Amino acid sequence: MFEERSELLAANPSFKGYGAAVTVGPRGPLTYVTSSSGANKLLRWDREQGDDGALVDIATGIIADRRRRGIAVAAADLDGDGREEVYVQNAGSHGRTGGAFDRLFDCNDTEWVDAFSLDVNAGRSNRRDGWSVAAVDRHGTGRYGMLVAGDGSPMRCYELGDNREVTDMAESVGLDVEADVRALASGPFVTERMDVFAATERGPNRLLRNDDGRFTDVAAESGVADATCDTRCLSFVGSGAEPTGEFVCGNWEGPARLFARTGDRFRDVAPPELAQPTRTRSVVAADFDNDGALELFVNALGAPNRLFRRSDDTWRRVSAGDASEPRGLGTSATVADFDGDGTLELLVVHGEAGAQPLSLFRAPNDNDWLRVRPLTEAGAPARGASVTLETSDGVQSRLVDAGSGGHNQSEPVAHFGLGEARPTRLVTRWPDGHVRVVDDPTPRTEQTVTHPSSG
Repeated sequence: MFEERSELLAANPSFKGYGAAVTVGPRGPLTYVTSSSGANKLLRWDREQGDDGALVDIATGIIADRRRRGIAVAAADLDGDGREEVYVQNAGSHGRTGGAFDRLFDCNDTEWVDAFSLDVNAGRSNRRDGWSVAAVDRHGTGRYGMLVAGDGSPMRCYELGDNREVTDMAESVGLDVEADVRALASGPFVTERMDVFAATERGPNRLLRNDDGRFTDVAAESGVADATCDTRCLSFVGSGAEPTGEFVCGNWEGPARLFARTGDRFRDVAPPELAQPTRTRSVVAADFDNDGALELFVNALGAPNRLFRRSDDTWRRVSAGDASEPRGLGTSATVADFDGDGTLELLVVHGEAGAQPLSLFRAPNDNDWLRVRPLTEAGAPARGASVTLETSDGVQSRLVDAGSGGHNQSEPVAHFGLGEARPTRLVTRWPDGHVRVVDDPTPRTEQTVTHPSSG
């Protein structure tokens, strides 16, 4: 299915990469890629490069941060100014021994500043090793906190004040989970707010229900504790009009789970091909060929990547084409329409076990599509918003990614392939419960949907 387009990376040396997150810049998507063996990358599409344009690395100075070992990364608007901050989780120089300080990058359009470096935040930066970061809007205000997983130590939930003061709210709101958390995800799992899923190694997963901004673990009674597996990643695959009605948990050398919700409980409905164990590091669900059906990309370290397509309400394995990468040392994968042509690209990061270059893939097609970009009241990406599209062929749903993998976060856009279907109704729901409806949206366009309170 996939064709490799790594030649569109203007410079692509081998390195030990880990995480990748797509945020929004003044000239389109910005993709932050962390590295444990040198400089981090900040990729931007440059239409002036080559014949078709290219992804160029514009990271310099503090953004490149070449003396630290970057692991996980995620973006969200923490201070409510309409721009996303970028959180980078760093590891110590000797693995679990710690000693590194995380970064919380804030950009004022011309300069990147690490909020942890300000006097008001002296001594507040996280220096515990960990593997995952995700954003959560506890109250649905459009002002996010950043969840930071601990490698056997309590999680943190950093929130940013108007004066850039950083406060860890985890203990006071029930998010200080003490476990080997390998992946974090947030979204309306069991409530209409942003709940939190903490996927663990050597122990049960946690499903933290959002009760008016405070959290209670309901994993056991919800059927997702799965204490026998070592979970590495998670991806929402939706079910009809419910973007979190089903989600996939990728387990390291264990069976993958496909949790389907009935009421407040989930059950594992993974078909045998999908459940087959592999060395999973990340899973990404998206409609890469714009045919109206999701594909699920399973990225592995030291094993072939796999691709599944959902048809007739089940997942079947199909050829991944060039993206199988049988010798790839995958650590994460992210998705965005980097060149703005309406077809998604898949960026795969490699590392940990050995240095390798980035890989870029796409599935060429002529199908119709529709892209939806919900905004908060302040005008920032509304991560955690759900988008449902009704078409002449049925209903699709997406959740705007707030962080749903081990180290990765995709673009803050709900992307729908249409095939030959006609879109009839678009429903966007924000974490605060507000809803906006658009009738007869135009295919092959990107719809920016403003929050109802912003006019």
